[in-house]
Amino acid sequence: MTDIVFNVAVGKVRWYVQQAGVGNAALIAVPLENTGLVADATMRDYATLSALLAGASNEQTTLGRKTITSATDTVNNTNDRWEGDIADLVWTTPSGNQVGAIVICFDPDTTGGTDADLIPLTKHGWVMTPEGDSISAPVADFVRAASSA
Repeated sequence: MTDIVFNVAVGKVRWYVQQAGVGNAALIAVPLENTGLVADATMRDYATLSALLAGASNEQTTLGRKTITSATDTVNNTNDRWEGDIADLVWTTPSGNQVGAIVICFDPDTTGGTDADLIPLTKHGWVMTPEGDSISAPVADFVRAASSA
């Protein structure tokens, strides 16, 4: 489940989820190191991945990013909410520094561009020390939105 939705994506997350796999668009999962991870109140203000990584937070590059080209877009009338879901994120032989979070970004064109083009959508707290055994990140129903009465 989502810890935060970035301010730049509030009100648009469903559209971004619907674009995954359309043309060259995709969602990108970026693991962040636990050390130096900024507070949610600071993190939610970043409008691009490059801005986020230019701050105190560092990408955990040994794991590597995951490209997501398929996402489920579900209106849940029973629970009065919308749900965006992606397949489990699996790393088979993880190594490197401890992970503190995963940020899911929208990439409008995976064939070019830079981190300045990636729009951070959600942040998921996930403290994990890579030890070589296969791991799966807990991001099922990675984002939900509900109306308030």
